[in-house]
Amino acid sequence: MASLQCSSHFLGTNPKKYNPTSIFQSYSRTSFTKLSSRVSRQRFLRCSLYMNGCEADHKAPLGTVETRTLPTVSSPAAATERLITAVSDLKSQPPPFYSGIVRLEVPIEQQIGAIDWLHAQNEVLPRSFFSRRSDAGRPDLLQDFSSDNGSFDRNPVSVAGIGSAVFFRNLDPFSHDDWRSIQRFLSSKSPLIRAYGGVRFDPNRKIAVEWKHFGSFYFTVPQVEFDEFGGSSMLAATVAWDNELLWTLENAIEALQETMLQVSSVIMRLRRESLGVSIVSKNHVPSEGAYYRAVNNALEIIKDKKSPISKVVLARSSRIITDTDIDPISWLARLQCEGQDAYQFCLQPPGAPAFIGNTPERLFHRKHLGVCSEALAATRPRGDSRVRELEIERDLLTSPKDDLEFSIVRENIREKLKTICDRVVVKPKKSVRKLARVQHLYSQLAGQLRREDDEFDILTALHPTPAVCGCPVEEARLLIKQIESFDRGMYAGPIGFFGGGESEFSVGIRSALVEKGLGALIYAGTGIVSGSNPSSEWNELELKISQFTKSLEHESALQPIN
Repeated sequence: MASLQCSSHFLGTNPKKYNPTSIFQSYSRTSFTKLSSRVSRQRFLRCSLYMNGCEADHKAPLGTVETRTLPTVSSPAAATERLITAVSDLKSQPPPFYSGIVRLEVPIEQQIGAIDWLHAQNEVLPRSFFSRRSDAGRPDLLQDFSSDNGSFDRNPVSVAGIGSAVFFRNLDPFSHDDWRSIQRFLSSKSPLIRAYGGVRFDPNRKIAVEWKHFGSFYFTVPQVEFDEFGGSSMLAATVAWDNELLWTLENAIEALQETMLQVSSVIMRLRRESLGVSIVSKNHVPSEGAYYRAVNNALEIIKDKKSPISKVVLARSSRIITDTDIDPISWLARLQCEGQDAYQFCLQPPGAPAFIGNTPERLFHRKHLGVCSEALAATRPRGDSRVRELEIERDLLTSPKDDLEFSIVRENIREKLKTICDRVVVKPKKSVRKLARVQHLYSQLAGQLRREDDEFDILTALHPTPAVCGCPVEEARLLIKQIESFDRGMYAGPIGFFGGGESEFSVGIRSALVEKGLGALIYAGTGIVSGSNPSSEWNELELKISQFTKSLEHESALQPIN
């Protein structure tokens, strides 16, 4: 009966926010009357989202927010067994609170890739994945502003999750109250309880059918989570409950136990070759001709002395149809080969396409009072020789058009940080950031917040950046809404996590929406400023999506982990 209770609450109690005939149509009660062979599958799908934290009173603190660390084990199988026992113990000796969140975690001696663990799990359950960017070789300005002096060293390299202990989603734009609802389940004393998710690029635009399951924003604290550290790993299980939301601790534990039964401990290491998928067709929105016209229209507006717009980013949605389904996790693993200097992410609510990305751009990273961001703009390919590489780099650094595009981004972020920070440092003023296929102009910015509670203001101040929208932001976003004929969804939106003492968000570019049986939608954009050329901008779009299309060409394989 637990599944019926959770599905009833999953549909929501606020008709203004939730419409079962649209957003949640695939989870109606009638699904329980289908053939018995599908009942179990439907139950796990429906129970994976049962408590929307946005419906709670965000001003009422939880009874408890705690982490319980169990003894270290040698393998994922041993960790799974230990967690199953710990969850049973929690059920027999429940915490005496009407609301709370408890994380049970088991350290594992060996380092196992979080993405390898995720690939082995039931794809019916909602999935999340976030891999941090390697910043080796670049100065960490955040250290000068963070108050913890590096005291928290258990920071995962990558995190994978299935199921949802509590989720946060709404059709209305992400608000301060929604942020408070998320913070209610977090604590600096339990730093690995984190809400992973993202926000739409334009929350005021109508949500297209392919993005309907994501809402205006979507965050989740996974039920079962695998954390990859340098040299070790960790398996964790989380229960969250709130009696006022009609989701009791007993409900939460029963749902977690059902999810735990789905956990696979037989993990196959993903080889990082290409996927061997053939692209049957490719269709761009807008088409090349329509894009040229859009760029020329934007240039006319930029040249108009009465217009405040100095830059606008015009994006493209490319639908590819393939000869076989694309496994989003395998695709993401392939992208990791080129992504040591980038964030990787996967966000997939139940019944939804998987939104994956390999983005080089950070929106912000907060550690206590310290916050850092960065400016990233202008694009060139990498050279095929050292001489050619230096030529391209020199051209990028000396190009007036690219300097204008980059300066707009950097100065805009600096001014936004000044509104929420006591002091702001920019270092270096301009440099070149080299990625596997492309290189960009780059600068890092950092500052000290006046209060940790200013985190919501960081997000609203920095998103969207001129690098993905334009300048001034609101005027550019309005122009994008008028020109672009497709829904960006979470493309170019903030993707990352909120935590008790630390939060980090990337910018969801270099991304794709992988649809079951339909191929994928790949997104890319270019910044239009005075001096832009439509043909060059179209070629830049092609260069940016090549990372995705070329990674589908060859056969990939699995290797068992001993």
